[in-house]
Amino acid sequence: MNWSSEAEDSLREIPFVVRPIIRRRIESLAREAGLETVDLTFYEQAKERFGRK
Repeated sequence: MNWSSEAEDSLREIPFVVRPIIRRRIESLAREAGLETVDLTFYEQAKERFGRK
């Protein structure tokens, strides 16, 4: 799964310990949505869905 540089930068704000879990969950949602790339807009929407504002 490709990530835009903006989405990658935002992901780096997530604590290191849980970052891989969040990455997998967001990538799973992106695949379900038929996306090939996680962009900042999708990342923010997914993050809100997880309750991390």
